[in-house]
Amino acid sequence: MIELSSNSNEEKGFVEFRRKVRSAEVLSASMSRLLQDLQFTGRLSVILQNGQVLKSGYEEGYFRKMEPDERTKLQ
Repeated sequence: MIELSSNSNEEKGFVEFRRKVRSAEVLSASMSRLLQDLQFTGRLSVILQNGQVLKSGYEEGYFRKMEPDERTKLQ
């Protein structure tokens, strides 16, 4: 049951992340905290012209953080 709520919170966080990217809110402190909470490992890009955000986007990282027990299985 705890795992389901954790996945739900992660999903909500990622939805908020995508909303912020679409609305060009990528330079805020809340976005920085959200990226840390999501443990985002991808690339976030912002294109500015004359102080205005023209385009923002992201590329997802393909590496996930391994749990300690997964590391021992690989060795």
